[in-house]
Amino acid sequence: MSTISSANTMSTTTTATSLLRFATAGSVDDGKSTLVGRLLHDSKSLLADQLEAVEHASRDRGHDAPDLALLTDGLRAEREQGITIDVAYRYFATAHRRFILADTPGHVQYTRNMVTGASTAELAVVLLDARNGIVEQTRRHAAVAALLRVPHLVLAVNKMDLVGYAEEVFAPLAEEFTRYATSLGVPEVTAIPVSALAGDNVVTPSAHMDWYGGPTVLEHLENVPVAVDPTGDPARFPVQYVIRPRTADHPDYRGYAGQLASGVLRTGDRVRVLPSGRTSTIAAIDALGEPVRTAWAPQSVTLRLTDDLDISRGDLIAPAEDAPTPTQDVRATVCHLADRPLRAGDRVLLKHTTRTVKAIVKALPSRLDLAGLAQLPVGDGLQANDIGQVLLRTAEPLALDDYRDNRRTGSFLLIDPADGTTLTAGMAGTAFGSGAAGRPDTDHGWDF
Repeated sequence: MSTISSANTMSTTTTATSLLRFATAGSVDDGKSTLVGRLLHDSKSLLADQLEAVEHASRDRGHDAPDLALLTDGLRAEREQGITIDVAYRYFATAHRRFILADTPGHVQYTRNMVTGASTAELAVVLLDARNGIVEQTRRHAAVAALLRVPHLVLAVNKMDLVGYAEEVFAPLAEEFTRYATSLGVPEVTAIPVSALAGDNVVTPSAHMDWYGGPTVLEHLENVPVAVDPTGDPARFPVQYVIRPRTADHPDYRGYAGQLASGVLRTGDRVRVLPSGRTSTIAAIDALGEPVRTAWAPQSVTLRLTDDLDISRGDLIAPAEDAPTPTQDVRATVCHLADRPLRAGDRVLLKHTTRTVKAIVKALPSRLDLAGLAQLPVGDGLQANDIGQVLLRTAEPLALDDYRDNRRTGSFLLIDPADGTTLTAGMAGTAFGSGAAGRPDTDHGWDF
């Protein structure tokens, strides 16, 4: 099955100190929580008291064997209903790599939580039930992963034990999903047949599927290439706090504290402060109270400049020759998260890194049809879980990057100014390599 296995694309250059952030998603009852529990159990990443608690809870439910799904379904409502609601984060490690796992909900009502879990992921595992095949929620999870620019996507075709471990069931599902994800722009798709309940191809290879020659889930997680070079992206430093002690020891100290979102900054670098556009030079960098010459993402540091500039929370410091151009006209692809629709003319707050500004929704050109990937009319606004295009006008300039170039400084949230509810997750620029034609309307007639 060389056409399906991606084992030949895996790198062997990983080290014990490398870190992989990955998310799991799947429709309700596809066995996602069981897969995560099996992964933790069979990789020996559980403490004795955790396993004992699961065994005890399983016996209370009348199960003969431990119900591994209980390892991640931590909320009482989740255990009572047998579904995942919240994003459950798990931290574990093997001899080859450290992992941060975001187990996200499968129910369509909680798709917004998948956006949260996958927003920082470098890999997403999408489960489907081999008996049910690819359903709308499978496509939605693939679309969200593609929208968030998750570089590696794994299709875990689960419950293979219930279809006789048949290759003829697995192969067409893998091929259909790969075509769909590739059409969304996902650069790498790996399909793996598994039985989470029985443990086939999760950590150990399956004795029932000798026709499959690819990696197990854990083998792929341990060997998938992870970007570790922070110098590849331009430096972006959102200012979170201005430090002015005004003490006898530090009468003139003026530092700009925050977390470096991407890239590397060094003392002596010429930088530009946005949105004002003024330039200066980095005089010093302080990390944990000590001076350093270099800072790299995602370090939290304090910058000191050679000039006393008017800088406050929400400003962005970037290399003078490689800084984004501030704009008030934002074109983006969004995933709508709230129950109330998002409509043209709505007034919202836009939160970008540490900056929050007023904005208005100028237009909603289209929404994505998940089945055929066509751009359809929005109608009565974007509804919960819709993916669509949006044009925004902000009251103040924003130093946005294109999301495809920088996931940290190309993302934003739209917030209800009345009650602070998060409405929409936005990705600046055009997603999937396509979208509404034309450029943002530059009409300046919007009244704030």
